[in-house]
Amino acid sequence: MPRSEIYFYYRGYQVSYYYNMSGHNKWTQIKRKKEATDQKRAAVFSKLLRAISVAVQQEPNPQFNPTLRCAIDKAKEYNVPLENIERAIHKSSDTKNFSQLTMEAYGPEGTALLIFSVTDNKNRTVSEIKKILSDHEGKWADPGSVTWAFEVDGGVWRAKFPQSISSGAQEKLLSLVDALDDHNDITELYTNADLPTE
Repeated sequence: MPRSEIYFYYRGYQVSYYYNMSGHNKWTQIKRKKEATDQKRAAVFSKLLRAISVAVQQEPNPQFNPTLRCAIDKAKEYNVPLENIERAIHKSSDTKNFSQLTMEAYGPEGTALLIFSVTDNKNRTVSEIKKILSDHEGKWADPGSVTWAFEVDGGVWRAKFPQSISSGAQEKLLSLVDALDDHNDITELYTNADLPTE
């Protein structure tokens, strides 16, 4: 059956798809995929902006606040609109009940996990993160148990000695990381596992 290709724009994206001449097309699937992408982007933006709002409470000038400077740089890296960043800085008073929380954990084959969050309820966040870890073969770690495996380089945590793990453990770790990243309170997540770049 002959097929035609159509180009169009949906929410700023150029989309192309093929359809059969009979009139059947994949518009519904494309629309759902784009909506899911938009929702994911909105969740990422929300996390980044919340981190900025909390960091600005320490010192509103990023030149004297490396935490705020890193938060702003990361937001720009993810293409958060400048006006949204400025709004988050000016609305910092609205997040006075939020606080930063650092958690440590072990993943498959003893890999180290350093988890940063912004929360208005530490007990709730800790309980939910422990549940995610338990569901994905992870283990909660006491404070200081895994921080030794990392160092700060230019405001970013990096593994001192990347740990090689099996392909099976890599899949489990990536699944755990995805689950943690989906949690609304999580802003940053680091592992010392030596994972493939692609």
